[in-house]
Amino acid sequence: MADAAPLLLDPHGIVSGWTARAERLLGHGAPGTVGRKFAELLIPDDAGRMPDLLERCRSGAEWAGLMTALHRDGHRLAVMVRITPAVEPRGGTSLLVLLSELAGSAGWDMSRSVLEQMVTGTPIGIAVVDTDLRFVWSNAALEQFGGGPAEQRLGLRYGDVQPGLDADSVEAQMRHVLETGEQVVRFEHVGRVRSAPMRDTAHMLSFTRLDDDRGDPMGVYYTVVEMTERYRARQRLSLLDRAGQYIGRTLDVTTTAQELADVAVPELADFVTVDLLDTVLRGAELQPGPLGESDRVRLRHAGHRSRHQDLPRTVVETGAVVTYLADSPPVRCLTTGRSYRQEQLDPLAPEWLVGPPDGRESTFLELGLQSVMIVPIRARGVTLGLTTFYRRRREDPFDADDLALAEDLVSRAAVCVDNARRYTRERNAALGLQRSLLPLHLPEQGAVEASACYRPADELTGLGGDWYDLIPLSGARVALVVGEAPGHGIDAAAAMGGLRTAVRTLAALDLPPEEVLAHLDDLVDRTAGDEGAGPEGTYGNPVGSGCVYVVYDPVDGRCTMAAAGHPSPAVVAPDGSVSFVDLPEGPALGVGGPPFESVELELPEGSTLALHTDGLLLPSDEEGDFDTDRTRLRQALERAGSSPAPSCRSVVDALVPSRPYDDVALLMARTKRLDPGNVAVWDLSMDPAAVAEARRTATGQLTRWGLDDLVFTTELIVSELVTNAIRYASGPVRLRLIREGALVCEVFDGGATAPHLRHPRATDEGGRGLLLVSQMAQRWGTRFVPDGKIIWAEQSLTAPPV
Repeated sequence: MADAAPLLLDPHGIVSGWTARAERLLGHGAPGTVGRKFAELLIPDDAGRMPDLLERCRSGAEWAGLMTALHRDGHRLAVMVRITPAVEPRGGTSLLVLLSELAGSAGWDMSRSVLEQMVTGTPIGIAVVDTDLRFVWSNAALEQFGGGPAEQRLGLRYGDVQPGLDADSVEAQMRHVLETGEQVVRFEHVGRVRSAPMRDTAHMLSFTRLDDDRGDPMGVYYTVVEMTERYRARQRLSLLDRAGQYIGRTLDVTTTAQELADVAVPELADFVTVDLLDTVLRGAELQPGPLGESDRVRLRHAGHRSRHQDLPRTVVETGAVVTYLADSPPVRCLTTGRSYRQEQLDPLAPEWLVGPPDGRESTFLELGLQSVMIVPIRARGVTLGLTTFYRRRREDPFDADDLALAEDLVSRAAVCVDNARRYTRERNAALGLQRSLLPLHLPEQGAVEASACYRPADELTGLGGDWYDLIPLSGARVALVVGEAPGHGIDAAAAMGGLRTAVRTLAALDLPPEEVLAHLDDLVDRTAGDEGAGPEGTYGNPVGSGCVYVVYDPVDGRCTMAAAGHPSPAVVAPDGSVSFVDLPEGPALGVGGPPFESVELELPEGSTLALHTDGLLLPSDEEGDFDTDRTRLRQALERAGSSPAPSCRSVVDALVPSRPYDDVALLMARTKRLDPGNVAVWDLSMDPAAVAEARRTATGQLTRWGLDDLVFTTELIVSELVTNAIRYASGPVRLRLIREGALVCEVFDGGATAPHLRHPRATDEGGRGLLLVSQMAQRWGTRFVPDGKIIWAEQSLTAPPV
């Protein structure tokens, strides 16, 4: 209180001495003040406190505090008051009062003793450094961080006192404060102080410049507060937040396990392994609760991450079987469901694995492993595996907080692992269903050389309803089909199975492609109406499906095709050039629209048809440019070669990733032509006498083909079919024999009435013709053509004649 106004009071509180400074402060002159009570210069509340204060000060004590005085002009004035006893020369006692105005003051002017009590009693570390950043003063609280007592710090710099910390960054803050005068608060610093050299600790520092009376910098004083627990809590939250963003981005079990290991290193551990039960990787259902007691537990290694390249040297490959010793900590964790922590591993103890890859047991000392945590992976009441955390640094073992963090981390990851397991189970079921509904092998036939490739979608979108088929037809012809049911998973597989069955049934009727699609469209529409189908993608709902249906005849090389909401096929010419069929794309099945149209073209022998789903053109989830996608497909087909089997695989590999966004089906068929010597055609007159001529002609042809064993049955079939055509039909009659895998007898007439199989009574004189044909032939049927119909019968070339 260097600028305080002094005055004297007698022991009874009467003003006995007044000064000019007191007059300037309160406005009262000495004549009107001396002899008055000091309490009369204060407001009533403070005046009432004076008797007690006078009594305390007369006994030798001092008092300092805030009061409100009354100025001469009547306004109130806040002042700081200090009352201390004073001894007069003749032995009398008086009281010295110092008054200081609060307005414009930096605060309560403390005595040195009070200030020393504040800085020495506080738990906050405080230090002062000069302009050379050398210690000139520090309080006792700073000693808790190490570096010795205050007197040993004098003249030293920060790096000399705390060599385990980054002194350069701290001194950089000090220099900034000295140069700019700006205060730096809440500067966080992490390192190892001398008081805790075993592990990292965090501190928060604040820096303020000290100036002399002229405003020149004298140095910097700073405060230090330990915030290790808060720092670790923030780090834990940051790790868990990172785990929530990073773990479970896919629905693949192994990938999720590896993500768990990646997140934990190096923030929590130096080395992490994740081992899962084999049943988890296969997506099988698990028994609730911990595992039962067992001599050995077999798991599969699903993921690991190491901070050091040489740690450990005995890690097994991902997917390999891992077997732990009986009653080892990993086995106990699996059977009890409780975590395990050991701050210091026995360096000479062997590791817990059975049968390490190098053929010998390694000790924890050889592996450099010194501290361990084992946390079982459990979710929804079932045990999935375990996660093992290791540290190498002996001075930083795992503590209880680390175990709590590991358990929280693993519990979050366990839900993702279990989700992936459940998805794997459903995906395997849907994939198994779909593959059981797709053809295991394409049937043997002589019309085309065919190969197919199917690639399911990735684990996020799920497999779809793409399918393909090759169906042998009458007359050595073949039907090529590729389709796609909407949606994903089991629903799409069920819809696909229904569509494929329907297509095969319609194909057996020998209908033209546009009629097959029309009947299929009616079937889908009726099915949706009968079942009350909801939006696209509901269970087994094929509404919105696409399909392309192609019929190829190897006798004349003609190809007829129609499409319903599906891309048109590509054609690779014998010279390797690629074109796309200009095929009208009809509406998707079940949605309604204009009638389906077919296109007929003639293909040179050796041409390759490529039927595909839209996933081949658009392998990602983003919309692509149609022309660009077709260009990519054309280039892939041009590079693929002429053999369908390797070409089919190479095209899919070139255009589709291993885990595509949408599933893909590709059917490639290279056309063949029948040798003209294997086809015989005769035009017959409508005279009944032509029946005998037809038998003789057919018998001669079979003899030239070396099929004498089939002469009797063929004569009977030809006789019956030609007789029916002459008797009941109109227009020209034509007989055709085809030898290709089977012997096919076809009779064409201009009639539009299909024959019907009858079962005549014993007394009937007729009606047994088609019944005999059905018994003699392997297959028989009728197909309609634009100018009439064809009745055909097929006999096996390998089976003994009937």
